[in-house]
Amino acid sequence: IRRIVCTTNSIESVNARIRKAVRARGHFPTEQAALKCVYMAVMSLDPTGAGRKRWTMRWKGAMNAFDLAFDGRLTTGQL
Repeated sequence: IRRIVCTTNSIESVNARIRKAVRARGHFPTEQAALKCVYMAVMSLDPTGAGRKRWTMRWKGAMNAFDLAFDGRLTTGQL
């Protein structure tokens, strides 16, 4: 779990890409325009969509371990 959760460099890389996109645009007339800019910056990180498959494969074990450790609180079917 620790190997997967400790992804500080990846998170900081995404944050840097979003900051760069927002700074390049500068001014946003509406909140919708700002959200679109952030969305486009995040989507441009993985244009082929192959990263999603790798992400789910890496997190499957961690999510199972969290589900056991937290007694099923992460399961969507339970309240």
